[in-house]
Amino acid sequence: MSDFVLDRREAIPKLIENAEDYLIVTGLAGTARDIAHLCGAESANYYTMAGAMGGAVSMGLGLALAQPNKRVLVVTGDGELLMNVGALACVAVMNPANFGIICVDNGHYGETGNQVSHTGHVTDLGVMASGAGIKQVRTVKEEGDIADAAAMVKGGNATFFVHLKVNDGPPASVKRSLDANYTKTVFRKALLGEA
Repeated sequence: MSDFVLDRREAIPKLIENAEDYLIVTGLAGTARDIAHLCGAESANYYTMAGAMGGAVSMGLGLALAQPNKRVLVVTGDGELLMNVGALACVAVMNPANFGIICVDNGHYGETGNQVSHTGHVTDLGVMASGAGIKQVRTVKEEGDIADAAAMVKGGNATFFVHLKVNDGPPASVKRSLDANYTKTVFRKALLGEA
């Protein structure tokens, strides 16, 4: 079981600081709520992967490659990333300078009943990101680790991976739209303007 002390509701805003500086793609429930709370539920600079578990990193990578002048950030959980961990290899090979990943790892599958995930046992996603070839990797386990990782996120001059180990507390409490068509349309308009 996780014995990490960081609270995701406090650590994520410290890591990201100015959310409006990024186009953000989130994983499922927990990280989607974290980012909706940080950005504001009606903000147009984030897109949540409701129901598409495992797709956040790939979608974010595609967005970063298609929009090289925009900074793209994926914020996802350990369970969601474990479903498509091979995407880290594609990220490392493509290596866009405008792309980063924050993996919020509480060691549990929060979406399916809070069972202990592989990362709650022995799997280390930071080591996997580094092994995939991502050059800038930081693991954040305590308050003292946040400043260095936040500087890397803010600097944004190369692909990075932040492995944020948090306790099993709840994500931010926020009501957000679960209408995938609506959220896609709002995000697309913010990105491309009216079509």
